[in-house]
Amino acid sequence: MKKKRPTLQDIADQVGATKMTVSRCLRAPETVSEGLRERIFSAAEKVGYIPNRAPDLLSRATSHSIGVLVPSLTNQVFADVIVGIEAYAEPAGYHLMLSHYGYSPELEERSLASLLSYNVDGIILSDRNHTQRSLRMLETAGIPVVEIMDTHRPALQQAVGYDNVNAAFDMVSEMIRHGRRRVIYLGVRLDERTRQREQGYYQAMEAHALTPVALHSSQRSSYSVGSALLKQILSDHPEADGIFCTNDDVAVGAYFECQRQGIDVPGQMAIAGFHGHDVGQAMTPRLASVITPRQAIGEAAAKALLASIQGEVPAGNVIDLGYRIESGGTL
Repeated sequence: MKKKRPTLQDIADQVGATKMTVSRCLRAPETVSEGLRERIFSAAEKVGYIPNRAPDLLSRATSHSIGVLVPSLTNQVFADVIVGIEAYAEPAGYHLMLSHYGYSPELEERSLASLLSYNVDGIILSDRNHTQRSLRMLETAGIPVVEIMDTHRPALQQAVGYDNVNAAFDMVSEMIRHGRRRVIYLGVRLDERTRQREQGYYQAMEAHALTPVALHSSQRSSYSVGSALLKQILSDHPEADGIFCTNDDVAVGAYFECQRQGIDVPGQMAIAGFHGHDVGQAMTPRLASVITPRQAIGEAAAKALLASIQGEVPAGNVIDLGYRIESGGTL
């Protein structure tokens, strides 16, 4: 049963204003005085107010819709996850409401407020870092929440995915087992999962008494970023004999640059990626990668969310679907 959400009248009672004034302030803040505006917004944030864009009847019933927040609508990883969510939710009669937030917790907060305003029955989140206001809104909404792609950290309610730290540790250990001693980590965008993979990389290098070196780019992952980072390695770390990339886009870009530079892969340079995208598994030699079950994660997340919506008590708060190390032909 959904919680009774704070109303405009609740805010009005707190600040000593009329419901109409509060409504006007939230729609057009410049129409009220600065002092009153600050009090209204402070009260709204304190109670976790969520605008209601659905009829009152719907707010008290199930909407048969679930909100899905992803950091990117073009990233193949999340496209696969969405396919999995739809595969389970749509036949069960649940409509997906999608929103993206560009890896920004602040934009996630605004997107979350928008989704919750339509009284969705549950939420699937793609990150584990949330603003305090996002956490308050989720608590206020009182609906099931599933976080995906990360089982390393504690979940708000339920988590579905795999352990990024362990996956990176295992892949780098595999590279070392193949004789690589000067492996460099390439991280892009620098979101939490990229940081976790870097943590696993450092643990593997240090476990084998090797010196870790990480190169970073804040840009969106792409083949061209992988190419640029490979050039930087050749310039700054010519001794490198392997690179572990935070995803396959970067790894494939680095491989193409090796081809342009006449560097033999894997003879001179080993390359490994993350996620096991089709492009890496179809190329020759096949790209070494951590194979992640993206579509299965989407299906499992939808299944867990719908079970909670229907009142079932989950057996546990973490569903770890694991990963597979694919050595391919680039180690």
